[in-house]
Amino acid sequence: MIMVSRLNGQQFALNPDLIERAEATPDTVITLVDGTRLVVKESVVDLMERIRWMRASILASAAHIDERGFEAAAAREAEQAEYAASADSSDDEHRVVPISRGL
Repeated sequence: MIMVSRLNGQQFALNPDLIERAEATPDTVITLVDGTRLVVKESVVDLMERIRWMRASILASAAHIDERGFEAAAAREAEQAEYAASADSSDDEHRVVPISRGL
């Protein structure tokens, strides 16, 4: 899931696997596979970066599970969540969340 914001600032989680397309018209309009249209604050480029990051974090978690076992992967996810929660929410655009410490 990725976090996106409605034009009124309300944030919500969106499953990017349900996105059919995203258009800048000039607001960003996301069309889901069921035809639902959502208008969000984020740019199309920002959406693509968030989706890329989310998918990379899934792959990184899978690597931790394969190489270090489930407990290590769960601890890593908890560490990422703690880091994300402690970061200044007003600086979301520039926040860096590490996805791997190396193997």
